[in-house]
Amino acid sequence: MLSTSLQKWEGRWEQLVGKVKSLYGELIDNEHFVQEGECDRRLGIYKESVARSREEFEETLERRMIP
Repeated sequence: MLSTSLQKWEGRWEQLVGKVKSLYGELIDNEHFVQEGECDRRLGIYKESVARSREEFEETLERRMIP
């Protein structure tokens, strides 16, 4: 399984790729690229938020387990 920091970077990367794909679609007037880019961007946002939640959960567990 990927570490949380790697998952966050992967999510950020997908957001960037999605934004570029969306802008390219607007530039060439291709709605398919625009929609695909938005989908990639939103998936990246989701992945990043899942990684953050996981990181917070792991930190909470560590704090409660250490006396």
